[in-house]
Amino acid sequence: MPKSPLLLVFAFLFLSCLYHISTATNVTATNLSQQFKEAPQFYNSPDCPSTTNDLEEGEDDGDDDSNNNNNNVVCSESAVHVAMTLDTQYLRGSMAAILSVLQHTSCPENVFFHFVASASSANASLLRATLSSSFPYLKFQVYRFDDSHVSGLISTSIRSALDCPLNYARSYLANLLPLCVRQVVYLDSDLILVDDIAKLSATPLGDSSVLAAPEYCNANFTSYFTPTFWSNPSLSLTFANRKACYFNTGVMVIDLDRWRAGDYTKQIEDWMELQKRMRIYELGSLPPFMLVFAGKIASVNHRWNQHGLGGDNFRGLCRDLHPGPVSLLHWSGKGKPWARLDANRPCPLDALWAPYDLLQTPFALDS
Repeated sequence: MPKSPLLLVFAFLFLSCLYHISTATNVTATNLSQQFKEAPQFYNSPDCPSTTNDLEEGEDDGDDDSNNNNNNVVCSESAVHVAMTLDTQYLRGSMAAILSVLQHTSCPENVFFHFVASASSANASLLRATLSSSFPYLKFQVYRFDDSHVSGLISTSIRSALDCPLNYARSYLANLLPLCVRQVVYLDSDLILVDDIAKLSATPLGDSSVLAAPEYCNANFTSYFTPTFWSNPSLSLTFANRKACYFNTGVMVIDLDRWRAGDYTKQIEDWMELQKRMRIYELGSLPPFMLVFAGKIASVNHRWNQHGLGGDNFRGLCRDLHPGPVSLLHWSGKGKPWARLDANRPCPLDALWAPYDLLQTPFALDS
């Protein structure tokens, strides 16, 4: 006897629902069209210092999302701390950056990652699951950044991507990370390392510098601020007695103890508030950093930030490397290597990023 057509419809819908639930469970990315491969596990070399648990029993490490298995590293003086933001748009770049850090350091088990994600994002738990799935042994912690801290201070800039509140989270690392974390390397998500990050982390900051970064004194520093700024003596004198040079905030070594002591988050916010009243710069989160720190930072060799590989902020045209050795390649600018590769319009240097891409393509074949 033939089955009822209505019964067949219900059966189809039920099986379809089960299929979609199963698919959603297995997806480890920020949308249903992307999955990431599992990265290989990396081990310490024999001469790496051991990490010990410096937390007293019952001591809070500063965040509800903490993985208890990581507590033996987060407060260890032997740990190398790396901070990055984490969001849907740049996750593919973040995954490549993480892989490059682990692959090129001698002590990958001593690297602790601090990821800052928007508290308003519905994808926070999925981002965390993606990291755990692709890097099962990664030592990391996710911090929720409240966009309201900064959203009212942001002025529109020359590129909309620069106006995302999470782009300003680097100014709040000292407030977000546990107090026992005294120094951190901040990295953007559009870069890869081809050298040991422990060398960058060990950059000496001298007696008073709060941060270290490569400086570019040949750049036209005045162009980062408006005529309104330079024509106002009370503002332009900000750089008096300072050899102020451009530096890129996508790669920085930050002394969090000194940052907290100087309340530098408040200083940056003060400049952003002034910007809302009288436009004194055009380019997102960079100028407030330069207003506070330019001419006062510890210098880092240019090899640690071969930046600008994404071209300018308008067209994202291809660029060559700067002369000299390379430890870090940075696709700052509009053009991102994953987008150009997907569009089948890669720049020559995008081939250097491709080996770190963990995206699982639907038709990937084992070599």
